[in-house]
Amino acid sequence: MPIRVKSRRPVSQGDRGVSPHWVHYDSELPDISHDDTFREVVKKLSIYIADVVYLPSTFEQLRTTVAGDCLRTLVDHISAKVTNPAIVNALLALRWHYGTASDDKGTGEARANACEIVAWRFLTRLSEREAVEFCLYEIPEPNDGMNGNRDDLEAHPEQCESDESTALLGSPSIPPMDERADCHRTGTQKRSQLLQSLSKLTMSMYADSDDEVDENDPTAPFINLNALEIAAIADAKRFLSQHVVQKIITGIWSGEIMFWDRLSVHSEKKPRFYNAHTADPFSRLRVPKYLKAYEVMFFGTFLFLYYAVLIEQNRYAITPLEILLYIWFAAFFYDEVSEYIDAGSIFYAADVWNLFDMIMIAIGIVFAAMRFVGLYSEDYTLVDIAFDVLSLEALFMVPRICSILSLSPYWGTLIPCLKEMGKDFVKFMVLVVILYLGFLTTFSLVGRETFTFPHMAMIVTKIFFGSSYVGFDIMEDIDPIFGPPLMLIFVTLSSILLMGSLTGMLSNSFSRVISHAREEYLYVYSVYVLEASTSNRLTHFYPPFNLLALVIFRPLRLFLPSNDKFRRARIILLKATHAPVVGAIKLYELITSKWAPNDGFDTFRGPRRGTMKGNSMHPPAVGSRRPDIPSARPRSQDVIQKPSSTPARSQVTEDDATDAPSNVEVRISELSNKIDRLTALVTSMQSGAGTETVRS
Repeated sequence: MPIRVKSRRPVSQGDRGVSPHWVHYDSELPDISHDDTFREVVKKLSIYIADVVYLPSTFEQLRTTVAGDCLRTLVDHISAKVTNPAIVNALLALRWHYGTASDDKGTGEARANACEIVAWRFLTRLSEREAVEFCLYEIPEPNDGMNGNRDDLEAHPEQCESDESTALLGSPSIPPMDERADCHRTGTQKRSQLLQSLSKLTMSMYADSDDEVDENDPTAPFINLNALEIAAIADAKRFLSQHVVQKIITGIWSGEIMFWDRLSVHSEKKPRFYNAHTADPFSRLRVPKYLKAYEVMFFGTFLFLYYAVLIEQNRYAITPLEILLYIWFAAFFYDEVSEYIDAGSIFYAADVWNLFDMIMIAIGIVFAAMRFVGLYSEDYTLVDIAFDVLSLEALFMVPRICSILSLSPYWGTLIPCLKEMGKDFVKFMVLVVILYLGFLTTFSLVGRETFTFPHMAMIVTKIFFGSSYVGFDIMEDIDPIFGPPLMLIFVTLSSILLMGSLTGMLSNSFSRVISHAREEYLYVYSVYVLEASTSNRLTHFYPPFNLLALVIFRPLRLFLPSNDKFRRARIILLKATHAPVVGAIKLYELITSKWAPNDGFDTFRGPRRGTMKGNSMHPPAVGSRRPDIPSARPRSQDVIQKPSSTPARSQVTEDDATDAPSNVEVRISELSNKIDRLTALVTSMQSGAGTETVRS
């Protein structure tokens, strides 16, 4: 029988004999079974969310006031009754739909917030490993059912991967062999498809049967996406900043959770807990932490070659160091193109450092073109200009090397603030330019006999940057009659009104953004981790080794079909070129494992020698619905299991806070409890002493 929940709506004018503000009605909680498809889960949830969230409400109102009572009821219901593995995916997909749908009443944003709240509250009811299972569950193809079998991938593992252009967060389902061109869809195309698909789905959510819905599955663009990828698409920044979600993302960052455990022709992409004794050492090349470390070393070498070429600056011939610089430029350019195709424009633009990369590539192309043309035509003036253009590269290359600081909480929090302040500054400068063009035109025409237009433009610019005395010195030279009053107005407008307004606006922008800067930082960090780890590529070549794959395999692909031999050849080349990198990674892990601190991610780690009794791992988390994986299991069993149909849940207190309590807060709480117990003990002793006094 369907479960009903009491909700409240405002009373209409036609209601009589009821409360003057609210009237009760019954809403059916979604009846979601374990075998329901993703499309059915989205449809049932959308009916309930649209029914109970009907007024504009802020995120905090839904989280803390009675406006969110129905959401708490829904969380209780799905925690106790629902075991469908796609429940979190469906909630975040609806969050994306309601957040992008145009709604003048403001209910769309309220419903989007409601879906996000329900999604992360549901995760707080689970153990850590169960949260990993739900967050990394990928929507299977419709014909695969909810078990997500990948028979086609096992039969044709080269599909999409062999093209080396598979979209990451915007990848559709694995296509048949004659439709591999679909793998080239970008994130922007995916976002447009998601909007159209979810709109068709929720518009028909009250249909009695699936026959009334469009014959094409409107949820097809979500196939092969996990909940974290959908959250990134949906801009669910509060969800991604939750402590339980960040533990998963940090586990992926450090390589404790991985998607490829071995490099072979028939490897399958699945989320797994890392097992050092069974995993292929070359699978560590996909760990985001090591990718970032290698990126810093690559840019360090890039900067060394850059300085060497500029210091040598041979005008008449191309030196070996310059050839190496061109190779680094080409490898960098090809790596950026591959990253853009993988991630799509939306996620590529989410990282502010990618803007630096594009500018660096543009400067390199201009330098190379001017250098070659100048040498070919023996125009050494053009060659000198080319080196001057190359000198601009340092403005972006030096900060790019230091981009690793953006992954730290302090520096990563400042970057979103500076980004938003820059946007506001550009908007404000539009007004400044309009006003300055008017005054510049007037001053140029009035003082045309004394000052040229470029000279006057420079004077106006100096006044804007604070040199007000320049205007007072020349105001009579411009014109004895109109010059002084116009200059007085202009200086007052520039120094007091415009600069004061700009300072106040930027200060307000900083204060506004800094309160949400942590969410912005964690969002960018999460997107980077997902981009670096969940790609459908099996073989990922580091630059400059990617040029070898480009030179060797791209021409062959024009003549040879993608097959097992082709994929095996790529794997052999990867192992041959990246063996030193893998050796350095294993040495680092061997050294750090001896004194690795307890960082709170022990529950995400695979079996470890010395931490088990017999063949079993440490005891499972409280409320876990399955026994932990024994260390002697074969490699295929290290895969993170799909959420089972057992309805048991860990009884974890719901955490409404965005951040987990810090160590100081935990210690304060412990001290408060001890003080309370001590106070109670003293009170009982005093009452006992008073009783003895009365008796005596």
